[in-house]
Amino acid sequence: MEDVKTHFTSASENGEEETHSFEPLPREMLALSSGVQRAKDAATKLSQDHKELHGSVSKIGKAIDRNFTCDFTAIVKGELFQDPDKSRILNDVICEHFLRDGRLDIAEKTAEEAGVYLSTEQKTRFAELHYIVSALREKNLEPAIEWAKEHREKLALINSDLEFKLIRLCFIDLLKQGYAKQAEILQFARNFSPFGHQYKRGESFSLASVARCSFSDIQQLMGCLLYLRVGIDKSPYISMLNRDFWKDICIQFTRDASALLGLSVESPLSICIKVGCQAFPCFHNIKQVMQKTNVSQVWKKDEIPIEIDIGDECRFHSVFSCPILKQPTTETNPAMRLVCGHVISKEALNKISNGNKLKCPYCPVEQSPGDAKQVHF
Repeated sequence: MEDVKTHFTSASENGEEETHSFEPLPREMLALSSGVQRAKDAATKLSQDHKELHGSVSKIGKAIDRNFTCDFTAIVKGELFQDPDKSRILNDVICEHFLRDGRLDIAEKTAEEAGVYLSTEQKTRFAELHYIVSALREKNLEPAIEWAKEHREKLALINSDLEFKLIRLCFIDLLKQGYAKQAEILQFARNFSPFGHQYKRGESFSLASVARCSFSDIQQLMGCLLYLRVGIDKSPYISMLNRDFWKDICIQFTRDASALLGLSVESPLSICIKVGCQAFPCFHNIKQVMQKTNVSQVWKKDEIPIEIDIGDECRFHSVFSCPILKQPTTETNPAMRLVCGHVISKEALNKISNGNKLKCPYCPVEQSPGDAKQVHF
């Protein structure tokens, strides 16, 4: 189009420079005819290109309509949260998620509208954890170290070495500053004293034992002092500068702090959403089967109609499947341990029992069904 515009502009300027009668000159006619033809060719080419583009765009729309749907009625239990107790649990989980994320104002507003009570202790506790984690992400170790010292005994009970790793990371940060910080480094090294005691074999190892702080780790840290002048990055201890230590310490603090508070490491809401995103495509693929009459009752049970692999990180409860009926046990159909030690479901026990006699399906031991004991996971 630019070429056609340039052609007509040039022809117009040439025509203005010459004076002639009302009859156009042959040279002008030739220029106009050539310009008109070039304009037609350009318009034809644009039309063809537009058709190709329009075809691709129309296919995208059809692909979206084919792969996405707005009708989820077949795989959604709309009445699930109509129960007041379940609705309350959902609101509690949402408020806790906002508290974990440090969004206190949103959590308070949500709690106010949903009628959820948030205690001052609960808000303070989550605000403190969020502040410490935020500080760790900015490579500020002081709040985390103070928290670890305050909870030293509780951390020892869960076999955590969090305090040692925090102090080690702070010590490494001082080592990176070189020989100029030698006096400060030596003074800070005194913080390793609770973890550096050696005990005789058979004696109680106290906090150092519980926290699994190896004496060899402290020896390596002290060995770094020999390379202050040349730099730790040029020493055999260059592995101490691994950047993954910062990411690992954030994860460990969250895990250990959650354990002390009796909380899960991740937000329950985020876990549910993650698992739901993994399970949803599987439900969508069997939507047509689930709409049939002969399987319309599957949603009336407290279990999903198909097995979905959600990964080991999302498994929080033990699950026992009956080897006889090939189905998981439930509260109404618990696992039962036979006298011989084999475990089956209660329904299977009732089906294979013959009055007061029962023969184990896995071994020839005969016993009474009443001798079976319920197994609690």
